[in-house]
Amino acid sequence: MKAKDSIIINEYKHVPYIQEAFTPEETIAKSEAFYQWLDSRRSVRDFSSQEVPKEVIDALIKTASTAPSGAHKQPWTFCAISNPDLKKEIRIAAEQEEEETYTNRMSERWKKDLAPLATDSHKPFIEDAPWIIIAFKRVYEYEDTIKHNNYYVNESIGIACGMLISAIHNAGLVTLTHTPSPMNFLTKILNRPSNERAFLLLPVGHPKQPTYVPDLHRKSLDEIAVYYE
Repeated sequence: MKAKDSIIINEYKHVPYIQEAFTPEETIAKSEAFYQWLDSRRSVRDFSSQEVPKEVIDALIKTASTAPSGAHKQPWTFCAISNPDLKKEIRIAAEQEEEETYTNRMSERWKKDLAPLATDSHKPFIEDAPWIIIAFKRVYEYEDTIKHNNYYVNESIGIACGMLISAIHNAGLVTLTHTPSPMNFLTKILNRPSNERAFLLLPVGHPKQPTYVPDLHRKSLDEIAVYYE
C-alpha cells in the first residue's frame, strides 16, 4: 500500500481497506465450514502435561488484541502464567472463593443447572494446564497523572476473549472459561495496577487422554435467531 493511497478524515490519516472477495457460493460454503469447525469446540477441564511453546501463547494473545474496542482504547491486559508456584498460589486462592460460592453463594437452582457439567469447587486445571491466561480489563488510564475512563470496557474485553477462545481452538488446543468470584485475589497475586480488574481465567493446553465432556447440545437456530426480512 502506498502512502498516496491514504486520505485525511477529521485531520487523521485513513488507509484503504482491502477485503478478499468470494462468490456467493464460496461465502455460503466458508461460513458453514467455519460454523462446523467452531461447533466442535468444547470446554475441557482435564489437561495433559504436554508443553505449549511460548510462541503459541504470544500468537494467541496477539490474535485477541485484534478485537474491536470502544474508541480503539484496547482496554485489556493478558497475563500468561506458566510458573508452577504461581499457578499453585492462584489455584489455592481460587478454590477458596469457589468453596464459599458453592457452599453459601449459589442457589439450589444454580447448583441444579450446573449438575450436568459435573463441576465443583476443585479446580486442578489451574495447575495442570501448562499455561493459564488471565484477562484483565483496564477500566481507566492515566495520562500525565490525569485519569481517563475507557469506553465500553466489558463489551471490548468480552469480544477479545471470544476471539482468544477461537484462536485457542484454531491452534489445536483446549480451554475453558473460569470466573471465580470475586476475583480480587488475582490482582493482588499478580501485582496488577489499580486500573485493572480481573475478567476471565483461561487455562490453555492439550486435553488429557482420554478426556470426556458432557453430552450437551447447543440451541437450534430457531431458538436463538429472529429474522426480519
